[in-house]
Parts: sequence; C-alpha cells; structure tokens
Amino acid sequence: MYLKQETSNTIIIEKSRFICYIQHVTSEEEYKQYLNMIRKKHRDATHVCSALICGNIRRSSDDGEPSGTAGAPILNVLDKNNLDQTCALVVRYFGGIKLGAGGLIRAYSSAVSECLKQATFVEDQILPKYELKLSYEMASRIDYYLSNNTIIIDKIYDTETTYIFALDDENKLETIKEFTKGITPLKIGEECLQKEV
Repeated sequence: MYLKQETSNTIIIEKSRFICYIQHVTSEEEYKQYLNMIRKKHRDATHVCSALICGNIRRSSDDGEPSGTAGAPILNVLDKNNLDQTCALVVRYFGGIKLGAGGLIRAYSSAVSECLKQATFVEDQILPKYELKLSYEMASRIDYYLSNNTIIIDKIYDTETTYIFALDDENKLETIKEFTKGITPLKIGEECLQKEV
C-alpha cells in the first residue's frame, strides 16, 4: 500500500511548527531528490527529519535532533501503517520551548500520524485482461453491463466493436456469455491497476 499523491499537514506543539510531507517514491534516489527539494523549500528550518520505506530499504534521519527522537519515530509510524514505497519528511521550525526526548518522539510521531489522516492510499491490483469482439447490435446490448461491471481499458470501433477490459471477478464471464449468446471473451494477459483503499 502506498500514497496516491503527495500529502502535507502542519501541527503546532509548544510553539514549534512541524510540517509533514509524505510522498510515494520507488527508489532511494527518488527519496533523496524529494528530500533535497523540501530542504530547498524550507532553507530556514531548524531540522528536516525523514524516513523511507521502499521494499527492503529502511532509512531514517534525525537531522540534528537528539539521536532516536525523530527519524526512528517517523519510520515507526510508516511501518505501523503497512506502507511501502513511501517517505515522510518532517520540517521543524523551533518555537523556543525545548520538548525533551519524549516530547520530540511524540511530536514527530504525531506529525506523521496527522498527515496520514489526510492521505489517499492505493495498492496495485493485478487483474486478468480480456478482449471481446462484437457486432454493433450485440455491443449495444452489453455496453451498459460492461461499463458498470468491468474495468474498460479500451473500446475500438471498426467493422465491429472491440472491448478490452479487466475483471475483478471471473464469475462475471458467465453473465457476459449470456448477454452475447455464448461468445467467450479471449484472455489476453494481465493488467496492473491502482485501487484506492
């Protein structure tokens, strides 16, 4: 499971401002580029602490905060939410009141947790892909059913109508055969689609 798009959120704790950014990344290189971009955007920030989960790669940085009070708590929140291909960066603008180790751990954890509440998540779904060639008359009879019960990838109009679609439930093939008086869709591979969760 990973984020559909970049999400950010700000919380204030004891006059310190914590701005969390969470982003989908597919490599450590992408994470470093994103981190550099956020650092440039917040040049005057006290700290930019971060964590990355990408496959087997786990990284975290306290960026000058006491050891174990920022990067590890950020990473822990990502882990607890079963995220992959995700990085979280928390920008801190110091407000003049020291939080202590426990306070910092709670602040960085809260910044990420609150940001995740704003996020939309997706996961990859591998589905079988089919092709169905029909006369225009037959296509007009089944078009509504296919539009509402399959994931149409393409519809081609030539001497006949060709539907390319993915199915999340292969039992629907029987209904398609009934509509088409016995024409069986041809399985042509698999399709990787994102599904919101």
